[in-house]
This record gives sequence, structure tokens and C-alpha cells, in this order.
Amino acid sequence: MTPVTTSPGRQRASIQLSARRLGYTLIAEASDLGVSARWLSPFERPSLSTWLQRPHAYEAIVWSHVDRAVRSVAHMSDLLEWSRQSSTALVFAMPEDHRPLVVAPQAESNTIRRCMELARAAEQETRAISARLTSTHEVLRATGRYGGGLVPFGYRKAPHPSGMGWCLAPDPETATVVRAIVEDVHAGLSLVTIAHRLETAGVLVPRDRHAQLQGRPTGGRRHGRDFERFRWTAGSLCKILRTPALMGHRVHKGRTVRDAEGSPVLIGPALLTEEEFQALQEALGTRSNGIHPKRRETSPLIGVAHCAGCGGRMYFAARKAYAYGDYVCRASARGATCAAPAAMRADWLEEYAFSRYREAFGTDGGVTRAQLLARGVRVTVGKGRPGGGPERLAGPDTSRLSFTIGSCP
Repeated sequence: MTPVTTSPGRQRASIQLSARRLGYTLIAEASDLGVSARWLSPFERPSLSTWLQRPHAYEAIVWSHVDRAVRSVAHMSDLLEWSRQSSTALVFAMPEDHRPLVVAPQAESNTIRRCMELARAAEQETRAISARLTSTHEVLRATGRYGGGLVPFGYRKAPHPSGMGWCLAPDPETATVVRAIVEDVHAGLSLVTIAHRLETAGVLVPRDRHAQLQGRPTGGRRHGRDFERFRWTAGSLCKILRTPALMGHRVHKGRTVRDAEGSPVLIGPALLTEEEFQALQEALGTRSNGIHPKRRETSPLIGVAHCAGCGGRMYFAARKAYAYGDYVCRASARGATCAAPAAMRADWLEEYAFSRYREAFGTDGGVTRAQLLARGVRVTVGKGRPGGGPERLAGPDTSRLSFTIGSCP
């Protein structure tokens, strides 16, 4: 997804031509720009996945090529099985063959074999590209050159002093923001408060600032929703303040890249000295007592439970000294304000969702998050009333809950 790419336009043209040849009427487009088929299966992509959950709404899906749909044999196998179970045809325009490859729900063995061969070729090509990129980036890291990707907040791309490639230089607009954030941390302000201040001031988050410098529009799609610009959160702030890139270090997987003598490889001038960076880490460290409750292995209602006050997802939060936790509205962590933030005991809410699911689909077995998401289940939780009493321990107030099926995330 770059200002000069022509791929989306070429894909649309191939899809439209194939649709006309087959007598199809296109009813919608699922566009997942900036999403790699290598890492995400069709069922995990923000735009496409919502359509795969409701195959009754159409007869076929058309891609420009097999590698636009999948880049692994395993993902192709899953897609073919979905096609068979949902009675939906798969079409690959295949412009180089001058005729589309149509895979009917009950496809013949020869067609299935060809699909698997094309998926295997796409997988091998992806591995070769990955190996070349890995080798290239190892060289760039060793020489302190910028190899692309999201620029650390406070910096911008600049020509490398050697005349070859790029390095990083302080960004006049955001470098001063970084200094102000550090001062706020030392003044005792919480990261949530600082994030709210940045939102109020209209400061762009790193991803949006990077897009702006590249001449691209800000915002994008996240969790099935479109945003004109992304919001500051305590989590995004913490990532900025914890990275050694603030000292001008080349960073890989969160750690400083070092040369053969053990010295940090520099990719740009430092925004903070080593002493300032260590003082910042100590200030952040004193905010945590180092005791964290044990994480649950699963939270089956993530993406299923939503707050009625803001419509946002609810997330699991552990309770210290309690065996149970809660699903809570996390609007504040997203840098937003919810007029009526909801919360409910996790075991109560899960039992409610599972019971309603079993009733709706006539099953007695266990219920998984994958099943809930595949059916488009959505549980909406309203804000509870204040006050206590024995009746509050009897179970969930179901008047606060609504259960729907077929709602897209």
C-alpha cells in the first residue's frame, strides 16, 4: 500500500473482466490493503472475513489470482473446505491464462489438484522473497541504514551520509512532542492522562504521522472498523518510551543492534542521552510493583462481547485476590471516552453467551470463540447500576444483556 502502487487497480480490472465473462454481478468489494496473505488466512483478514461469515449473501468470490487469496497450502485447503460446506464457488481471474479458474463447491479432483499446486508455488515464492528480504535487512541493520517500515516516533527518513540509502533524522514536529511526553512522565502524569492530552492537542500517532510523511491518508481499518485517524493509548505510548531508538540506536525485535565490538549501531542522532533514557525507564518501572496476575489461557468472548455505551470491544481484566475476573469496556485505553462503560463478571457473561448459543443452534457440546465468531454472535452489555447487596452475587442481570446472531464485527 504505497502512493505509486498500481496493484489494486489491476486486480479490480481482472476481477471485473472475469465477472463479466462468467455473467456475474459484483455486489461488493473486500479490500484488505496492507495485509499479507502470507501471515493471515482469508478468515483472519479484516474486510474479507466478515463476508466469509455470511456466505448466504452471494454465490461466488472472485480474486485476481490465487496468490491474492492464499499463499500457503494449508490456507488453500481450508478455503476449499469452506467452499464445499458453504456451497460457494471460488473464482481466480488468472489473467496470464486468459481465462478464469472456476472452483465449484463440489469441484473435481483435477481442479482441486491444480489449486493446491498453485498454492504450493505461491508458498515457495513467498519463502524465497522472505529469504532475500531477511538477508537485505541484516546488511542494513549492520550498517545503520533505514530499511523501510514504520519510522520510530520523533524521527523522519533522511539521506544516509554515505550517499547510499537512507537513515533517520529528528522530526522537528514530533521530536519536541517526545521531550514533552518525557517531562510529563517525570512530573508523575499517568500514560492514560498523557494519551488524552495528545488526543486533545490533535497530535498524530506514529502510524498516522508516518503515513502523512509518505503522502498517504491517515487512519485505516482495525478490528473491522474504519478510522480517519488512530487514537493514542497508554500502550502505544509505552512502546515509544521503552524503545532504545530514542537514543538513536538501530533496533531489531525490541533490542539494540550491536556491532562486532558490542557498540550500538546508530541509525540517527539521539533524542535522549543514555542517562536520560535510563532515568525514563526507572520512572516507568516505579509505576509497576512487578506483580501481575496470572493470565487466562483463553478469553472466549474477545470480539464477541461489546459495550453498549460506546460499541467497542470488551476485554478480560483479572481481579487481584479473586478467582474470577471481568470483561470490561476499554474505551479509555483506546484514548476514547465512553458515556456508560460496561463491566461484568467473566464467568457469568461466558455462561450466558454459551447457553444462548446452545439454545440457538441446538447443541449440547462445548462452545469455542471460533464458533461464536463464525456465527457472527454478538453479546452487548449495558452499564450496571451502582450499589451492592446479596442479590448482586446471585448471578448476572440479564436485562443488561442482548444476544444477536449474524452481526459483523
